[in-house]
Amino acid sequence: MFNTFSLVFLAALLVMCALRVWLAQRQITHVLAHRGRVPEDFAGRVDLKTHQKAADYTVARSRFGRTGLAVEVAMLLAFTLGGGLQILHDFWSARLDGLPYGVALIFSVLLISAIVDLPLSLYHQFVIEEEFSFNRMTLRIFLADHLKQAILAIVIGTPALLAVLWLMARMGELWWLYVWLFWCTLNLLLLFIYPTWIAPLFNKFVPLDDPRLRARVEALLDRCGFASSDLLVMDGSKRSNHGNAYFTGFGKTKRIVFFDTLLGRLQAVEVEAVLAHELGHFKHRHVQKRIGMLFVLSLGFLAILGQLIDAGWFFNGLGLTSQNTALGLVLFFLAGPVFAFLLTPLLSILSRRDEFQADRYAATHASASDLVAALVKMYEDNAATLTPDPLHSLFYDSHPPAALRIARLQNA
Repeated sequence: MFNTFSLVFLAALLVMCALRVWLAQRQITHVLAHRGRVPEDFAGRVDLKTHQKAADYTVARSRFGRTGLAVEVAMLLAFTLGGGLQILHDFWSARLDGLPYGVALIFSVLLISAIVDLPLSLYHQFVIEEEFSFNRMTLRIFLADHLKQAILAIVIGTPALLAVLWLMARMGELWWLYVWLFWCTLNLLLLFIYPTWIAPLFNKFVPLDDPRLRARVEALLDRCGFASSDLLVMDGSKRSNHGNAYFTGFGKTKRIVFFDTLLGRLQAVEVEAVLAHELGHFKHRHVQKRIGMLFVLSLGFLAILGQLIDAGWFFNGLGLTSQNTALGLVLFFLAGPVFAFLLTPLLSILSRRDEFQADRYAATHASASDLVAALVKMYEDNAATLTPDPLHSLFYDSHPPAALRIARLQNA
């Protein structure tokens, strides 16, 4: 059953694992080496105890990430070369055929993956997050969230999968183009309905009721020419002490959402500066550009799948003696991330460029010093290390390192 592609897959998997483990070890070593002293740029702003908490939190997450990697790789090999996917195919093909078979096969893989991931999620939430005083989630909320996510996956995922499998079966050699058009349409639709119909299933959203802060925010929106349908506060403290703010929706559904934990920590001028940063993302069309890039990448990946779907060596090389479109779809999404992993630093670099642009915009339309003060507080509250390993940060981090980001703002 093994062929040349099996060796290529195993080699790519080995490279990915080795790189991830090496980068994690670099991060752990670098953070621990700088744990005993607050960086000079943050002296007087961050105390040693807070700095050490961030270092310990980073190390704990990095070490846990290695465990997660081991489970991820074991599950991938079990599904592919271990014959797990072939077993699922044999089970369902004896009972179902056509579109119902494909949906049952794919949901089986998702269910098994979710069951395997559940202990890891529990440990992360109720051990690591609890140890560092971030967790506010109860087991009841945790289980309710997972149940809601499962229901949404069934309600939205079932018709979506049926449509994809039907297109793959009926649209001939260019099926991948029709699937791509459907996928893009579905994602855009979800972006519109998420703020109104999905997000409220998990959190409560109430209007921003602080009149002084609301007036300051609305004045900033006027200066920047931004129209928002709502200024909302989300009960983020229901689950975590982490804080954030974000835009969601498009067109008339655009909303500005503040975590209640963020508002409880920042002064009004600092909230204004954080919002100005988010407005910078809007003005530079970063969200639209990222969606466009995602659509282009997905088109490329689906075109590749279009070439692989009839290739026996692809199925045989990943542990299957059977071959059909549903199996090909599952195999591609199992094995694809192994080969796409090396795109990670490119995406990180583009994201950090956007963050710098948004910071420059914020420094122009609000106060750079207020944004610096807000960022320092947010780094403290989220226990984000001030001393990441440069190579690890370059590879993974969507935001620039704290010292570099703040240095640029101070020189703005």
